[in-house]
Amino acid sequence: MVCEITNPAIPKDEAPLPRSPLLPDRQEQGDFFVCDIFDAAPKGDMASMAHPIFSLSTKPDHRIRRYEDESGRNHLEVKPSADGLATIHDRDVLIYCISQIMAALNEGRVVNRTIRLKAYDLLKATNRVTDGRGYEGLRAALTRLQGTQIETNIVTGGEEQLDIFSLIDRARIVRQTRDGRMQEIEIELSDWVFNAIQAREVLTLHRNYFRLRKPLERRLYELARKHCGRKLEWRVGFPVLQRKCGSASTPREFRRLVANIARQDEAYDHIPDYAIRIEGTQVIFRNRETDTLIEATPASDAPRVFLAVDTYDAAREVAPGWDIYQLELEWRSWMSDGGLDAPKDADRAFLGFCRKWYEKRGKA
Repeated sequence: MVCEITNPAIPKDEAPLPRSPLLPDRQEQGDFFVCDIFDAAPKGDMASMAHPIFSLSTKPDHRIRRYEDESGRNHLEVKPSADGLATIHDRDVLIYCISQIMAALNEGRVVNRTIRLKAYDLLKATNRVTDGRGYEGLRAALTRLQGTQIETNIVTGGEEQLDIFSLIDRARIVRQTRDGRMQEIEIELSDWVFNAIQAREVLTLHRNYFRLRKPLERRLYELARKHCGRKLEWRVGFPVLQRKCGSASTPREFRRLVANIARQDEAYDHIPDYAIRIEGTQVIFRNRETDTLIEATPASDAPRVFLAVDTYDAAREVAPGWDIYQLELEWRSWMSDGGLDAPKDADRAFLGFCRKWYEKRGKA
């Protein structure tokens, strides 16, 4: 005889809701102490978004990985330390640093490769727990980021790095509590990462990126952000996608993992900015913002117009929180894609574009 166990507090016709694919939003816990750090929109450098530098494994990954482009002229080799490769969750540290530096640049401040920050702010901004586990995880992330060695000739910021370097050159705990918990830390970024920041080779990420549970989900979103951008869609075959993800799974297992993510996304629409679907042997990333689909890269046939220095300050006022230089790329691409001539008053036209952009999307 089977006995049915019921909870009298839950009516039979009200089944419990399934767990969301997203992590809880820990930023909603209301700490006014850190609210102004959210003005810095999350940003990732395009070079590491395009290439599989970070491990998707949740266990120490000691593989040496080498990637070459189709021409064979450009290469990238990633070597782990004894602690393993930096993981895609360790990348949160870089995203936070890049975001803070870009926010400073947009305000006209002088920046350098070394950034001092509060560990608690970083944990909150990247949606991590702020108990002992969070601080231990941050310490381990800094160790892996400094230990992961990269050799490449891929250009960032117009410079070609031919030497071997780490993702961060140094991390130093400036101040900690009596029980050894870090409070302030200094992080010195590598020239490769800092060159990309100075050249503004970065893309804004959706804040829900930090709520994605699975490492592969994060990597798929990064690739969509880099290759789809503001286009309607990006189609890619499974073999190429697996190479770009840097997945160590078998082709069959990789396809199963992506199919599971696509099914969840179809049910919950939880992947930020892009819907993931599968058609035959291809994975399709479709832009969710169907109202303004433009290519977020400068076009060679874009109208040659120049903006006054004061225009950038005015643009920051009409589109607060947005990366003004990224909006300039969007504006120039929009003119090129529409076959528009150079406007008579470029400054006024750009400010109008920024104003409408902000009206549709709100604060970044």
